[in-house]
Amino acid sequence: MKTFLEEFKKFALKGNVFDMAVGIIIGGAFGKIVASLVGDVIMPIVGLAFGGVSFTDLKIVIAEAVGDVPEAAIYYGKFIQNIVDFVIIALVVFLMVKSINKMKRKEAEKPAAPAKPSDEVALLTEIRDLLKK
Repeated sequence: MKTFLEEFKKFALKGNVFDMAVGIIIGGAFGKIVASLVGDVIMPIVGLAFGGVSFTDLKIVIAEAVGDVPEAAIYYGKFIQNIVDFVIIALVVFLMVKSINKMKRKEAEKPAAPAKPSDEVALLTEIRDLLKK
C-alpha cells in the first residue's frame, strides 16, 4: 500500500498533471461559453431563419401527459443544439492543434548547432595550432 501511495504522489506532483488540470478547468469554462454562444446567439438566429422555430422546443412526443405523469418525449432540438456545440468546440481544438503542430514543425526545421568536438580532438587541434606557430 505504501508503494502505491508513493507512486501516486510522484504522478500527482508531476508538472504535466497540473498543466492538464488547468487545461480541464479552462476547457470546462470554454464549453460553457460555447454552449451559451450556441444556445443564446446562434440557434435563435437559425430558428428565425427557419420561420421562428425554437430548437429547444422541438420534440417528438412518445406518450402524452396523464394526470401527474409528465409526457415522454424525445427532445431532438436540444440534440441538434448539442451537435452545433460539439462542432464549434471540435473546430477550435482542431485549429489549436494545427497551430501547435505548425510551431513544432518550424522548431524541427531549425538546424541543430554543430556538435562540439570531443576532448581528444580539441586537445589535438590545440597541439596542431601550437606546432604551426
